[in-house]
Amino acid sequence: MDKEDICFISACEMADKIRSQELTSLEITETIIERIEKINPIINAYCTPTFDLARDMASKADKAVKTNRNGENLGLLHGIPTSFKDLESTKGIRTTLGCKIYENFIPKRDNIIVKRIKDAGAIILGKTNTPSLGYKGVTDNLIFGVSKNPWNLEKTCGGSSGGAAAAVASGLGPLATGSDGGGSIRIPSSFCGVYGLKPTFGRVPHEDMKVVGSLGTLVHKGPIVRYVQDAALMLDVLAGEHYLDRYSLPKPNYSYLEKLKDLPNKVKIGFSFDLGFTKALDPEVKEAVMKGIEKFEKFNWPVEKSDIKLQKPLNTHWILWTTSFAHRLKPYLDQWRDKLDPQLIEVVKIGLNYSIDDVKWAEIQREMVYEEISRFFNNFDILITPTLACSSFDLDLQFPKNIDGKEVEAGAWLPFTYPFNLSGHPAASIPCGWSNEGVPIGMQILGKRLDDLKVLQISKAFEEIAPWQDVKPTFN
Repeated sequence: MDKEDICFISACEMADKIRSQELTSLEITETIIERIEKINPIINAYCTPTFDLARDMASKADKAVKTNRNGENLGLLHGIPTSFKDLESTKGIRTTLGCKIYENFIPKRDNIIVKRIKDAGAIILGKTNTPSLGYKGVTDNLIFGVSKNPWNLEKTCGGSSGGAAAAVASGLGPLATGSDGGGSIRIPSSFCGVYGLKPTFGRVPHEDMKVVGSLGTLVHKGPIVRYVQDAALMLDVLAGEHYLDRYSLPKPNYSYLEKLKDLPNKVKIGFSFDLGFTKALDPEVKEAVMKGIEKFEKFNWPVEKSDIKLQKPLNTHWILWTTSFAHRLKPYLDQWRDKLDPQLIEVVKIGLNYSIDDVKWAEIQREMVYEEISRFFNNFDILITPTLACSSFDLDLQFPKNIDGKEVEAGAWLPFTYPFNLSGHPAASIPCGWSNEGVPIGMQILGKRLDDLKVLQISKAFEEIAPWQDVKPTFN
């Protein structure tokens, strides 16, 4: 197995090879570090590498394998190189949140998901780039600059987990953490051609509520990977209630990874290209997703067009989003205004102009969105949509100005993502095709609340009939 092959094998395969010592954790880690040193200056996926720490952790992981030949005392991620989004607090490792306010912040403890991944034996490669406080769907900030799409360096990798998705797509680590408050796992996964899972809200606990208030109820933490089985593996590690998160859900009494191939006999699938409210959709995206939907005919599952109709989800999400950032950043404006992303300042200004009546309206509308989506799942097991209304756009844009030759508003490119942050349903983006410009297109697979397993199972079924991993980005 050559070095590039090592960088692109699944985390599950890595785990097996490390346990058998066919490959050591240190060999894998050194190989990936070598690739990061070569590729990262081109795409800027990692903002804070931790290579010395990774080598030390890998060496200790290999020693543990030798003293635990039966593997009983080894964690699920033992010896596997992993990255953390720079919004996640990592003890002793610089955590900037992509924001000048926190440019030199070094946390004194790990947050919940970091601790769980470390306790499972993972190796920390470093932190991946994110926009300031994760506020937008592309990845750039005033500390580390812009992250690029590995398939086309003139295109965006998406955001806010853009560094994570770009890294995984480029073979710079098999596992990455992402967070998603309006699409921030699924957007970069779609643009970079990887698999990203936003689990049911509460499935993966987090401590953000005490920092960002109600904004935290929009945020889902989850994996970004190249193989569906690796997402199941990570969810086995991350899922389960935690006393610091009152919204967290109990751990299921089964393993997602072990249940992954147990396909249900009957799955009723509905699909929508507008969710009843949006009109902007690139024809090549629609075509790619439709071809993906047609592939499910192989399983003899009923598939039909859905009449789901959501009311005003953009205004609802926008009010909750902007007012939360306004509340969080208002105390810092006098001192930090000139050192913050100008567009983030605009988001804060907009949020400050909303009234308490506006916020309460949005909260009620959110419940109506949840109700409508839940009604859909009374009749269907799975909903399929495009992940986004377009493929990756030019690097210097914050959002596409035109879709299908028509001028569009700022939120028109992501109508399929944020409604499911409002509702909390599980959603995954899976690669299903390519644009005419050679960048990936994603299909979104959504499930009933709490039914993360079925989303993973349907994703795995699609992966087996339409694999994408053999195609890799090339760098000169």
